[in-house]
This record gives sequence, C-alpha cells and structure tokens, in this order.
Amino acid sequence: MASSKIFLIFLLAALIATPVAVAEGGLLSGLLGLIRIDGVLFCSLNGKIDVINGTTTPIFPNASVQLQCGAGNVVSSTTTNESGVFSLALDPLQNILSSLLSNCNIVVTSPLSTCNARLPSVGLLQSALQLVGKSSVGLLRIVNLGANAFQLMPNLN
Repeated sequence: MASSKIFLIFLLAALIATPVAVAEGGLLSGLLGLIRIDGVLFCSLNGKIDVINGTTTPIFPNASVQLQCGAGNVVSSTTTNESGVFSLALDPLQNILSSLLSNCNIVVTSPLSTCNARLPSVGLLQSALQLVGKSSVGLLRIVNLGANAFQLMPNLN
C-alpha cells in the first residue's frame, strides 16, 4: 500500500512538471503529442501516381527523404521503404506547427534516375507541407501532415 502511494506521488509530480506547448488547434504536451509526416513517393516528375500508356507509375523505394526548414536546414530524414512509404515523427515542443507549414519542405534527395534511368539525374523533388488531420491513439494526440504537391526543383548544390 505504501509503495502504491509513493508511485502515485511520483506520477503526479511527473505530470505536473511536464512542459506543455500550445500549437494551432489545441494543446500538445511533449509526452502526449506528436507531429507525424507521412507519404508515398512514386517514381515520377511530380512524385505522384500516374497512368501512362496503360502502365501505372512504380513506387520509389529506398529514396532519401528530408524535412528541410528555413535555408535548407535538415530537421529530420528517413528513407522510403520497399513500398515507397516514408514517415517522420517530430516532437511538438521542438517543432511549432505553424512554422512547419510555412517554412518547411519535404525534399527527396535521391535523383529520380535511381528509380528510372529515363528520368532526370539532376534536380530534387520538393513539396510544401499540408495539414492532413488530427488523430488520437489512447492519450497520444497526433497532428498528421503530408506533402502538398511535389515539383522537380533544380539542385543548387
């Protein structure tokens, strides 16, 4: 019984000491909130699925994907899986939602020619972010973001 009381006191103290940040549309805490950026990347000039001559655009597996903010600062990175899916998880205490939506882009750093030799070997696919929705898993609140529309941009490096 005494150990249960001590545990509850520590739990209550931890909850009180947990910092809370206000983001657009609601309250997110560091332990109970998450910003997730998901998408599927296709091997095309716009990163979307197309049907050309009756053939569907293939997915883009093993592509390097970065979240870049400001002047190209890499905030997070990942690689698409064998199904072309990418996912990035961000802490809302370190990443303000309004800043992500206005100042950040999803950038595919792998050349398109790696998935199709007929596509350009220079340039990067880039997309602004858009709010897809919000969801909850138990006490965890998730803000879901996705790519708005990929465009082939010149590689300025």
